[in-house]
Amino acid sequence: MNRLLRTRQSLFVFATVLAGAVSACGRIDSGQIPTAERRAIAATLEHLVTEAYDFSKPDVGKRLLALYADSGRVISAAGGRVTTTHDELQAEIFRFWGRVGRNMRQPRFVLGSNYVDIITRDAAVMTFTYSIPHLTPQGTAHTVGGAWTTFWRRNGGRWMIVQEHLSDTPESTAAGPST
Repeated sequence: MNRLLRTRQSLFVFATVLAGAVSACGRIDSGQIPTAERRAIAATLEHLVTEAYDFSKPDVGKRLLALYADSGRVISAAGGRVTTTHDELQAEIFRFWGRVGRNMRQPRFVLGSNYVDIITRDAAVMTFTYSIPHLTPQGTAHTVGGAWTTFWRRNGGRWMIVQEHLSDTPESTAAGPST
């Protein structure tokens, strides 16, 4: 029950901050952005995520961190925690990769349902489901995944995540050994 309450509180905080961020982006009507440009922005964001999560390439932690703004406030709500700085986020990403990611054998990132809302030419929200099927060190099939909402800002031509909320799939529904 306590976890459910924390999750609801995190979602409320995220929605409140996201609404403020969207308001701060200006009053451009996203309908004024041509469909082709909106599709190109959505494809760019999808590409950035799938490239960062290409586990066949080296330096996974660095590539994951490269999705985010490297200065200023970066808000991340995941695993019942909220971080607000690049340094805190970096610590969380490297902690996750050191604890979970390095134990995955043959991991593969699978992008599921994907929804992108273009707010302005320089701001977008992307919500998607994902899964990472892999083998445990013992060779057992296992999958982690969830839903992820990201708020992106383009600055100097570079798209970067400035706010996110990850919602993990409950362990009981993930394939793999039961406890």
